[in-house]
Amino acid sequence: MDINNISVNKELSIVFMGTPDFAVPVLEALIEKYNVRAIVTQPDKLVGRDQHLSYSPVKKVGMEHAKLVLQPVKIRKDFQEILNLEPDLIITCAYGQIIPTEILECPRLGCINVHASLLPKLRGGAPIQHAIMDGYTETGVTIMYMNEKMDDGDIIDKEKIDIGDEETADSLYERLKVLGRDLLMKTLPSIIDGTNNRIKQNPDEVTFGFNITREDEKLDFSKNKYQLHNQIRGLNSFPGSYCLLDGVELKVWESYISDNFFPEKIDGEITAIYDDGFGVKVSNGELIFKTVQLAGKNKVNGADFARGMMNHRKFIGEVLSWKKK
Repeated sequence: MDINNISVNKELSIVFMGTPDFAVPVLEALIEKYNVRAIVTQPDKLVGRDQHLSYSPVKKVGMEHAKLVLQPVKIRKDFQEILNLEPDLIITCAYGQIIPTEILECPRLGCINVHASLLPKLRGGAPIQHAIMDGYTETGVTIMYMNEKMDDGDIIDKEKIDIGDEETADSLYERLKVLGRDLLMKTLPSIIDGTNNRIKQNPDEVTFGFNITREDEKLDFSKNKYQLHNQIRGLNSFPGSYCLLDGVELKVWESYISDNFFPEKIDGEITAIYDDGFGVKVSNGELIFKTVQLAGKNKVNGADFARGMMNHRKFIGEVLSWKKK
């Protein structure tokens, strides 16, 4: 979609709420075409060893355009400044906090959200990762009205895209953030003039994509090769999947599925070194680890890592684990 063809409407007053890079294309398009009165984003964070102050990507865009930026620590308690703006419309995209009823009821055109899944599938904070981890072959973006429940509001519009066989969360993220921008800009005129759809979600079709936990990152080799490969793809490039090699964390960033089968080996056992990685026995065959990273080290090719390990220890036949002994 060519958003340049969208007409400019600077009379409509909008408050935008978002935080990560995913929300930036949406915000930039809104600033170009509409009157964004204020931007609400998460508080600044201290990061790194030197504890320097880090702004959210959305705040950086707001500062570049001299917009009012609000950063309530707990929006459930600190929302009056938003109400005082009396916006016509509030638009959220990956904001990161639950929006209180007072804000939801404030704008005359409602609160709408840009969500990175085909609702009611994958409600929650990590729909992109879970779309791959859970073996989905397609996903997309939904524009929806917000209510008090998580991602439960009426659907206005949605658009789907296919998920590639070797796609990672990183590449899917990049495609979906552009799709989210384009779908919102296509849908907004109908929201403004009241001709948009309003479709109830089917509760029987609900699935969830909750925020990634440390438990989600563990590679359990009793799972099958397809599940593990999807997990690795779904957590690339953040936060990554991991297993343990002699109690030391080994991140696995890339893998591919092998046709080999080793019934005599145990799950997690290192099977062989190949030109581009090393094999690991899993419940229904073998998975090749193509890119790995030992704790405190850089990412390396799996084959190079295996050969380096063989220089000072037995490697083939060792057993990787997902829990400490």
